[in-house]
Amino acid sequence: MRAMKTTLLALAALAALATVPAPAAAQVEIRFGLPALPSLVVVQPGIQVVQDYDDEVFVQGGWYWARRGDHWYRGRGPQSRFVLVETRLVPEPLRRLPPGHYRRYRPPPPQRARFIEERHEDKKEEKRHRKEEERERREREHREHDRDHDRRGGGDR
Repeated sequence: MRAMKTTLLALAALAALATVPAPAAAQVEIRFGLPALPSLVVVQPGIQVVQDYDDEVFVQGGWYWARRGDHWYRGRGPQSRFVLVETRLVPEPLRRLPPGHYRRYRPPPPQRARFIEERHEDKKEEKRHRKEEERERREREHREHDRDHDRRGGGDR
């Protein structure tokens, strides 16, 4: 009977220990205050960055990734909580991006805009060229007219 009491007490103690919560692992979470639909710019195939934002926030593989200093955070969406993650868990293409390069990032102007600008300059140059040719043609005609006039003795003497 005594052995049974000891066994029951041991089981009761074990059951009591099982109900005590284990110490929780600390989890660092932050919010970046992004808009619900941030402007994203493709910086590499499969990687986008939030345009003109103070922090480097990327979208890759369906996740939002943010780099602050030496730390990386991951979130489900732009307005969700971002959780601190170990650098080794960050996708390699993101880790290779130069730190700080994509803070307040603005994409270069589109090629089309550059083409239109260059074309506009070309047209201005063509117009200047046509005006110059027209001026030279008028001067040549004027000189020829004066020469013909002088040959005929049309000058006042």
